[in-house]
Amino acid sequence: MTRITVDVNDEWLDAAREVLGTDTTVATINAALHAIAVRRQAKEIVAAFDQVETDFGESAEAWRYGGGRDLSRLAENARDADAA
Repeated sequence: MTRITVDVNDEWLDAAREVLGTDTTVATINAALHAIAVRRQAKEIVAAFDQVETDFGESAEAWRYGGGRDLSRLAENARDADAA
């Protein structure tokens, strides 16, 4: 673990503490850094899935017990939602 001395904006620290539910400066800073790292990992995972072509064309028939859902327009609907 690295020990550093840094000037921190008190308003931002208080806002972060409130959002993150932390009670100390150290916990707040560590939680904020962790949240940023997790967000980057999530973006990388989404980008990896975005590169994979998925065919949901027969999804309604693919599920067991007749409980399938038609996912054939899933990607198109997601793009439409992004455009809105």
